[in-house]
Amino acid sequence: MPTPSPSTVRKTYSEIDKYSSTERHERRVKAIGIASGDDRPRPFDVARPDPAPGEVLVRTLRVGVDGTDHEVVAGAHGGPPPGEEFLILGHEAVGVVVDPTTTDFERGDVVVPTVRRPPSDGSNAYFERGEADMAPPSACVERGIDGAHGFMSEYFTSSAAFLIPIPEQLAPWGFLVEPTSISEKALELARASRSSFAWTPETALVLGTGPLGLVAVAMLVPEMDVYCLGRRDRSDPGVALVEALGATYVDSRETPVGAVPDAHESADLVYEATGHARHALDCVDALAPNGVAALLGLPGASEVTVDAGHFHSDLVMHNKALVGSVNSGPEHFRAAVERLAGFPSWFFEEYVTEIAPVEGFEAAFDPDATLKTAVEFDTL
Repeated sequence: MPTPSPSTVRKTYSEIDKYSSTERHERRVKAIGIASGDDRPRPFDVARPDPAPGEVLVRTLRVGVDGTDHEVVAGAHGGPPPGEEFLILGHEAVGVVVDPTTTDFERGDVVVPTVRRPPSDGSNAYFERGEADMAPPSACVERGIDGAHGFMSEYFTSSAAFLIPIPEQLAPWGFLVEPTSISEKALELARASRSSFAWTPETALVLGTGPLGLVAVAMLVPEMDVYCLGRRDRSDPGVALVEALGATYVDSRETPVGAVPDAHESADLVYEATGHARHALDCVDALAPNGVAALLGLPGASEVTVDAGHFHSDLVMHNKALVGSVNSGPEHFRAAVERLAGFPSWFFEEYVTEIAPVEGFEAAFDPDATLKTAVEFDTL
């Protein structure tokens, strides 16, 4: 995406500035949300938010769509703020500061927001320690997911504490910072679980060829041999992307998780991003001694038959570990910014298969979309 000239940016700001303070308060903006009881997103006409001191007004550029958004739309997860009948969607966003109020941000800064916020009854120890990502669901709300409006609107406000600055050249792909940060945290926790001894992982098995799994493949291939397991046909663009990155695709219809060691090799690290409950058990068989599996998927209710004795003794006798991971903190967002800057330039064009204009936002929510999608509200 070409970088706009300074005159173009100044024009954008001058157009915003032509509104008086009163007029700004009365402006209406477009938003995409889900009404209670509905099963598909729709546009909403909402008041443009007014930032309080310490908050920042952000003009939205792009907002990504992921599996969590589909779960929220389907009514399987999350819900609107208390007392409201709809939820503005979107938790993977990038935008430009237009009113920094009393904060240290400057007009024109490109920022991405974190997701979690304190609950309505105020802050708590998790937020006071800067560890919102470690809070249980009852101790936070999540913008665009559960209990707080998201970022899929022409403008949004946020406390400066929950905004991460990014380089302007990353702006077109800034909506990928949040999902990449999820993987940064999961890998950090996996490494921490192995920190009591010398652990030098050489092989990784990524379960899932969805957007989260494909980002994990891109993150891991520079460091180790990577296998990526999924259910896509060989002709699928997702498989082509896995192989273009230098990983080996494994079709789970032919080689299930537990059979990967015999068909290929055991994995020092398993990254689970399928939400298939059985994988949390089977991945232990795929691990090499001293290996660790990071679980990120959120399965529904599921009953499986398992040899609990084998499962338990394999973990103990081979020093294996399972870690669960959800959400991410500011340090993971900053790590994601650096990580994305190091991805090959061609990756973004191949990975992001749909950037839908806000007028045609439905395309970004197509359940049959091949890889990663987003809604575009504006450009730099």
